[in-house]
Parts: sequence; C-alpha cells; structure tokens
Amino acid sequence: MLTIHHLGISQSERVVWLCEELAIGYELKHYTRDPVTRLAPPELRALHPAGTAPVMTDGDVQIAESGAIVQYIIARHGGGRLALPPEHPDFGNYLYWFHFPNGNLQPHLGRNMVLGRIEAAKGHPATLSAQERVTRALAMVEARLGEAPYFAGSAFTAADIMNVFTLTTMRYFQPWDISAYPNLLAYLARIAQRPAYIAAMAKGDPGMKLLLK
Repeated sequence: MLTIHHLGISQSERVVWLCEELAIGYELKHYTRDPVTRLAPPELRALHPAGTAPVMTDGDVQIAESGAIVQYIIARHGGGRLALPPEHPDFGNYLYWFHFPNGNLQPHLGRNMVLGRIEAAKGHPATLSAQERVTRALAMVEARLGEAPYFAGSAFTAADIMNVFTLTTMRYFQPWDISAYPNLLAYLARIAQRPAYIAAMAKGDPGMKLLLK
C-alpha cells in the first residue's frame, strides 16, 4: 500500500487529493510544522535528503517532489486516469499547466515572500520585478480559465491538482488578493464542489480554512 507522508499546510495536499480522486488505498502519516520555524519536524526531514514534504513510499520505492509523486501514482496505480495521453488534442495544455505552478507561479510567490521580509528590499527593482512576475502569471491563469473550465481543457486532470495548492493554501505563506480574477474565483467554486477535494483536505488539514475565494 502507498504511504503518503503529509506535512500540514503544504503542497503534499496534492498527493492526498489525487489518491482520493482515484479512489485508491493509501496510508496517511501526518506531520506538524514547528510552531516557531514553520519547518518540517526532524522525523519527516529524516525520511528523504530533500527534507521536505511530500514523501511517498510504495514498497521499496521512496520518492519526494509532489509532481513526481503525482505522475508516479497515476502511472503505477491510477491506470493513467487524470492524465492526458500524447495523442489527446489537449496534451500540450496538460503538460504546460501541470508544470506551471512549480515552475512559474509558485517560485515567484516564494520570491515575493522572502523579499517582503527584507526591509532593504522594499521598493528595490528586484522586488518590483518579482511582483510584476506574479501579476503576469495570474493574468495567464485568469485568461486560461476564461478559455476552458479546467487547466488542461474541458476535463478535470492532474494539472488542476497541481495548481490548486498554489492558488489557495500557498496564500497562507504569501497572501494575495484574488478578488479581481472572476474566472479564477469561478474555477475555485467548481473545485469546492468536488467530494474528493473536500475529503482530502478534511483528512490532511482538518480544521484549516480553505482559501477558495
């Protein structure tokens, strides 16, 4: 059976949600952040050299990185469900948006979070550039969700699972206002109706307010 090592309030929620969507069995091991440093506890950091969540074990296989775990589970346990095959007309969109959060929006949000904590960085060109990149990325998200109901196209896929954390829970670390993005708000309202998402968040982060608007 799969074991998902989940750190509360982290992108490992993606893996829990995927398992719920696929209705596959898994064991959930929950870890709590240090109340001062907000970092993972030593027992989680000891599991993998990366020292971050999520970590997945499947027999003798142990891997980290949420995107890699999502792809592994879909291929090994999901029968390819929630991914699009190369021959699908939306395959390019699926690939792009699957990698978009970790390759684009999330790093820019993280950069803004760090620069926002440095007094000397306020008003600095590097800070202004980082803010502009977030604005540009959000404009891309808004435009895409005006073209299609889901990131890959007409169907819900793992690309949505990858993006939702960055658009919701990530705002606990780097707050930002999404009120000016009606397509994004409508999209998150659709996500809020998915039973697997609600079940995953209740299991992984019970009591946490979901930032769906």
